[in-house]
Amino acid sequence: MPKLTVDSVGTFEVPQGKRLVNALIDEAKIDQLHACGGNARCTTCRVEFLAGEPTTTTQAEHDVLTERGLIGKPHLRLSCQILCDRDMTVRAISRLAGTG
Repeated sequence: MPKLTVDSVGTFEVPQGKRLVNALIDEAKIDQLHACGGNARCTTCRVEFLAGEPTTTTQAEHDVLTERGLIGKPHLRLSCQILCDRDMTVRAISRLAGTG
């Protein structure tokens, strides 16, 4: 099983192929935002990759990041569009605790 390390939270084993947004919520137990329900429409599930970033993006992720002016921001990705298929380290930057 891949290992997911969340900066300032810990390291967790994650089922192979699980969506990163769900792993952040289920395994890491953090309050990761995901307003559109994982459909790559809102960008609230953004994370910053520190290691193990996938080299490909879905078309939906590319389109919404481009539309919002976020494409090309180093290591910024949508956790709803990433499958846990390798060890990865992320910083959760869109959390309920950090809003409002």
